[in-house]
Amino acid sequence: MKVLVAYASKYGATKGIAERISAKLKEEGLEADVVEVDRVGDVKEYDAFVIGSALYMFHWMKEARRFVDRNRASLVSRPVWLFSSGPLGTEAKDKEGRDLKEVSGPKELDELKAKVNFKDHQVFFGAVDSSKLTGTMGFFWKMAARSEEARKSMPEGDYRDWKEIESWAAGIAGSLSGS
Repeated sequence: MKVLVAYASKYGATKGIAERISAKLKEEGLEADVVEVDRVGDVKEYDAFVIGSALYMFHWMKEARRFVDRNRASLVSRPVWLFSSGPLGTEAKDKEGRDLKEVSGPKELDELKAKVNFKDHQVFFGAVDSSKLTGTMGFFWKMAARSEEARKSMPEGDYRDWKEIESWAAGIAGSLSGS
């Protein structure tokens, strides 16, 4: 079984998650390619898909949304899993007590479900290295860093839970292999 792990990542954290998912799928005996969504060629050669995007302001990156739209005909007839990376920090709940993974997005989730009827969507905590932030995002980060509240809600660092990511990928592999 051949799986495409396609991702949209602006600064590399989501790419790292996609690479880890692909590695776990291979470890579980599947053939897996990991490719940035804008560099994916013909998707017809794949039996299943794992598609992920970084979250910005509760939205998937436009490149990931375009990939789904462009390949919808192939995606609807095969198993699809989605993931998003975004929340930062070590707190599982926001200040209102809501689960950050549930409220972080993407806002397009219902639309994506209608388009490709994915099997599961998982939100993973992300990572940010302010030295890599450029343009509007770099400016926003610098301005926000002046506020203690903003620094608390968007702390710099790597918060990806590799065991959680690998466990999710193993579940995908089990589903695809029938075990």
